[in-house]
Amino acid sequence: MTLIDKPLITVDIDFPEEDVPYEEEILRNAYSVKHWLRYIEHKSKAPNCGVNIVYERALKELPGSYKIWYNYLRTRRKQVRGRPLNDPMYDEVNNTFERALVFMHKMPRIWMDYGVFMTTQCRITRTRHVFDRALRALPITQHHRIWPLYLKFVRRFDIPETALRIYRRYLKLFPEDAEEYIEYLIDVERLDEAAQQLASVVDNEHFVSKHGKSNHQLWNELCDLISKNPHKVHSLNVDAIIRSGLRRYTDQLGHLWNSLADYYVRSGLFDRARDIYEEAIQTVTTVRDFTQVFDEYAQFEEVSLNKRMEMVANDPHATEEDDIDVELRLARFEYLMERRLLLLNSVLLRQNPHNVHEWHKRVKLYEGKPHEIINTYTEAVQTVQPKLAAGKLHTLWVEFAKFYESNNKVEDARVVFERGTEVEYVKVEDLAAVWCEWAEMEIRQENFEGALRLMQKATAMPKRKVAYHDDTETVQMRLYRSLKVWSMYADLEESFGTFKTCKAVYDRIIDLKICTPQIIINYGLFLEEHNYFEEAFRAYEKGIALFKWPNVYDIWNSYLTKFLKRYGGTKLERARDLFEQCLENCPPEHAKYFYLLYAKLEEEHGLARHAMAVYDRATSAVKPEEMFDMYNIFIKKAAEIYGLPRTREIYEKAIEALPEENMRPMCVRFAEMETKLGEIDRARAIYAHCSQVCDPRITADFWQTWKEFEVRHGNEDTMREMLRIKRSVQATYNTQVNMMAAQFLHQPTAGGANAEGGGDAMRLLEAKAAAEQQARQQQTLKPQTSSNIMFVRGETQGGNAKDKVVNPDEIDIGDSDEDEDEDGDEKAEGAANGTQKRGGNEENVISAKRLRIEQQAIPAKVFGSLKKPTDDDDDNEQEAD
Repeated sequence: MTLIDKPLITVDIDFPEEDVPYEEEILRNAYSVKHWLRYIEHKSKAPNCGVNIVYERALKELPGSYKIWYNYLRTRRKQVRGRPLNDPMYDEVNNTFERALVFMHKMPRIWMDYGVFMTTQCRITRTRHVFDRALRALPITQHHRIWPLYLKFVRRFDIPETALRIYRRYLKLFPEDAEEYIEYLIDVERLDEAAQQLASVVDNEHFVSKHGKSNHQLWNELCDLISKNPHKVHSLNVDAIIRSGLRRYTDQLGHLWNSLADYYVRSGLFDRARDIYEEAIQTVTTVRDFTQVFDEYAQFEEVSLNKRMEMVANDPHATEEDDIDVELRLARFEYLMERRLLLLNSVLLRQNPHNVHEWHKRVKLYEGKPHEIINTYTEAVQTVQPKLAAGKLHTLWVEFAKFYESNNKVEDARVVFERGTEVEYVKVEDLAAVWCEWAEMEIRQENFEGALRLMQKATAMPKRKVAYHDDTETVQMRLYRSLKVWSMYADLEESFGTFKTCKAVYDRIIDLKICTPQIIINYGLFLEEHNYFEEAFRAYEKGIALFKWPNVYDIWNSYLTKFLKRYGGTKLERARDLFEQCLENCPPEHAKYFYLLYAKLEEEHGLARHAMAVYDRATSAVKPEEMFDMYNIFIKKAAEIYGLPRTREIYEKAIEALPEENMRPMCVRFAEMETKLGEIDRARAIYAHCSQVCDPRITADFWQTWKEFEVRHGNEDTMREMLRIKRSVQATYNTQVNMMAAQFLHQPTAGGANAEGGGDAMRLLEAKAAAEQQARQQQTLKPQTSSNIMFVRGETQGGNAKDKVVNPDEIDIGDSDEDEDEDGDEKAEGAANGTQKRGGNEENVISAKRLRIEQQAIPAKVFGSLKKPTDDDDDNEQEAD
């Protein structure tokens, strides 16, 4: 018995002086944990024996104190740290743990420390007994603290049988940790049991992986495990397990099929593996799975071939049978590679067996193999359902028949076409295409009567009336209203039939009201070719009655062109009625052409005033962007027929109707025309009128044109007036902009106005500015005639009507004395200088000078076509120019 195991009361202890106060406290408070711990802390730096004696004395008085026991055990473990495992002090510490557990057997921390301490001593059996005792002593709610240490202990040492039994006990309490057990089994190469555990995990629908693995990933792990170790896994049916996975995971089949084939390859069953690969590539439904399986299959065949070739090459006793076997393997590998595109096409067709495009691709892959092509077409037309077809189903029937035709099997082609016409397609156009292709085949075979009979059969009326767009009826019942079939029928009758039969077909198309403008035009051309012009015109009129604008444009164009070409002006009233009927509802975007054609008719065969009336109507009937061109044509024709003076009214009307961007060039042209006619005052008035809408900052070209006009034809006063108007217009635009901007900015702060009324306020300001501008124009310009253009008028001197009319802008060109001339020159010179100071460079171009009177000839354009031109007139016109 050791010193610490003997009763303490039989030992005489000599206490050091520094321990006396603590001993006295202990005597007074022998059952106080605090005083004992204080004493122990005081003895912490003493030798191990001294500290242990104090602990033993404390535990004798307080055997149930967890704190003292815990600190005592920790101190004893520190005392043996670093010592060899065969040191006797390990046994003393173990005995101390055993004594502590007599009182602390319900404390998991004591058990945990004891188990860890025993693990470090490498005493496997005793350590296992400690952990077992801990699990028996502690309640089950505390077992989760013991098991991690227990499992760590069994994984630390190579004791697989013991570890397996411990893990089985552990999984009864914690089945969710099966993955950890499986990993351990794989590490110790107990693969059969690992496969069993993994299979049970995969079959458990409620199992949740702690590593975040999906059920499919666990399946793949199981397949890899059992397929790569066929000689170590005996208790599982590998084929059944993998096939159950194939049924469960239909979208991830490639890896599972490869695993099953790999199992048979590793088992040495190569033919069975080859069968598995063939079954896989014939059943997978995705390109990804097919690629995985095919690559593995090709690699398997290649490796097998290479190994067999090496064996034969290295075997000196190789026979002919070995060479045949090598050739067989090579042929098998080449056949596999040749089938790749067909196998891939089969995968796509398994995805969607109603994919018409893939069926056509499959036929192309069998090129040169007529039996396979016929079988493919037969399978395709039997498989594809019309309502589910992805693509044009009728193309399969058509191409099938063309294949027979290309191989001189016309009767078989007719049988295919006939069956193709009995299919219930989704759209009538598909059935019509089959009939048309059948007829074209008969034409290629020069069976024209047969083609006509086919079209007559296709267009036959059903026994009861059926609406074309009624989807509840079959397409065969609605085929009689198919325009495609009727167009084909009309072409055949036009080419191979008689005039009456062809005319009957066109009339039937019109009666069914399925014609198009092109059909009407074709009908008209057909009748014209046979010299039935009035019948053609009636056909055009039927088409006009069937269609509305803008679809009727081509019909009217053909009708009017053909009518004018045939009759010209012989049936003028009828032609006028046609044009009036055409223009009655003609939209503006198509009106220009017909108005010009109408006016040309009146010019060539009618009256000039009628032509002018047509041009006048055209100016308001065309689109706004075409109005300017139309006025130009009107003015040109009026000048040619009546002369330039008659264009004044047209100019005035154009200026009123056209927008500002087109009004300016029209005003300039009007002014230039008046200038040529010598009406300088009229031209000046036109410039003044146009100036009111010409901002000098934008329309500098207009002001430059007016300035050049005044330089050539005006004087100082007219130039000054022009500059005054320019400044007035410029001030008007500046005032409008500034005023509107100021009012718009001030509007939100006005009494009670809010931001939402900004748009209305802006419109009011614009309307007000426009009214003010109009008022200023009326004040600036003199009284107008019936048009908006104000010409310079004379004023009577005095109140008598007989008084002479005096023009205030008239220039005195009479004879005057030299004094008057000198005074006039000085005044003009001074006025010029003053104007230069006021107007700058613009007025510097004017100098006071005396005007000369020149006699000019009247241009011939003034008379228009009313006067026949002569040589003198030409000379005069050249001089005027």
